[in-house]
Amino acid sequence: MAAILFQSPNPYRNLNTRAYKTKVSRNENLAKLQAGYLFPEIARRRAAHMLKYPDAQVISLGIGDTTEPIPEVITSAMSKRSYALSTVDGYSGYGAEQGAKQLRAAIASTYYADLGIEEDDIFVSDGAKSDISRLQVLFGSNVTMAVQDPSYPAYVDSSVILGQTGQFQKDVEKYGNIEYMRCTPENGFFPDLSTVRRTDIIFFCSPNNPTGYAASREQLTRIVQFAKENGSIIVYDSAYAMYVSDDSPRSIFEIPGAKEVALEVSSFSKYAGFTGVRLGWTAIPKDLLYSDGFPLAKDFNRIVCTCFNGASNIAQAGGLACVSAEGIKAKTHHTFGSTFLAGSWDVFSEILEKTHVVTTPGSGFGPGGEGFVRVSAFGHRENVLEACRRFKQLYK
Repeated sequence: MAAILFQSPNPYRNLNTRAYKTKVSRNENLAKLQAGYLFPEIARRRAAHMLKYPDAQVISLGIGDTTEPIPEVITSAMSKRSYALSTVDGYSGYGAEQGAKQLRAAIASTYYADLGIEEDDIFVSDGAKSDISRLQVLFGSNVTMAVQDPSYPAYVDSSVILGQTGQFQKDVEKYGNIEYMRCTPENGFFPDLSTVRRTDIIFFCSPNNPTGYAASREQLTRIVQFAKENGSIIVYDSAYAMYVSDDSPRSIFEIPGAKEVALEVSSFSKYAGFTGVRLGWTAIPKDLLYSDGFPLAKDFNRIVCTCFNGASNIAQAGGLACVSAEGIKAKTHHTFGSTFLAGSWDVFSEILEKTHVVTTPGSGFGPGGEGFVRVSAFGHRENVLEACRRFKQLYK
């Protein structure tokens, strides 16, 4: 009788039964991480659901990936740059690690005009997520950090990996040595700073992922003042700033004094549809100094030059087209929305099973997200409307 072999779904399942092991210890900080990273876990569950229901029309409103085509004025610039690489005159190899000079200047003049941010304050990257990890390498393992709760999980996970935190405390669903700044409907999704202890680093995202809340000018003034009083550094994530439609600031540098206590991470991913192209930037003012007076930007420049060879020259050509007058006019208009509904993993599973709509459990964004699911509006309009129809049918 022929033997039937079954492959384990987990390639690491039988790792400990192998005969040979190296003498290298595992990074103990990685062992602190809980389960898998949020979004790959959602993708895994979506794939399993599609195997179970191969004929279902599954609508993905979970990970928040963009869906609308990139305008031709932008893709044609990338195509032209790509073709130029096949010519002697157009070929280029390594570029500046900090980014192309023309793009850095365009970002500074387009998004930071009259805010005191200059071309050489801009570091072009392959996306905000990558820069968050590079910033954690910059800060090292001996700093303390605060984070909005709920918030984008990359802030906390990168802090854990760098060794900034204690162990995960299952009773409160928190890591030790992280200050979780609670942002709930009860406090208008802005933390009560009078209850927040002093930390070295403050991660703050506005409009916030996952709640979608954009902090007001008065609120950002308060957090800048809070950072000044405590000698802290704000890492301000403005990846969704282009969706601000009221008078809320699009940049932390609109707040007086912010250049002394804040840096800003941003991205072309969502408002230009560059989630696959990969391009972003970090702005670090010359006024931002360590306790010994050394400029933060100089150390970040060293990190970038050591860990990164610069963003793709093709992607940067697309970025330059994005900030051109024609590109700004033509850019895709994805609707940004993060709707919080009651529930978490159980409700995520119920919604997926009964409506074939993928959402995101709020608990993946921190303990403050427990009791909610996030529904992203990054999707084709007809899919978003269809998902709403299914939700109404489920919860009528």
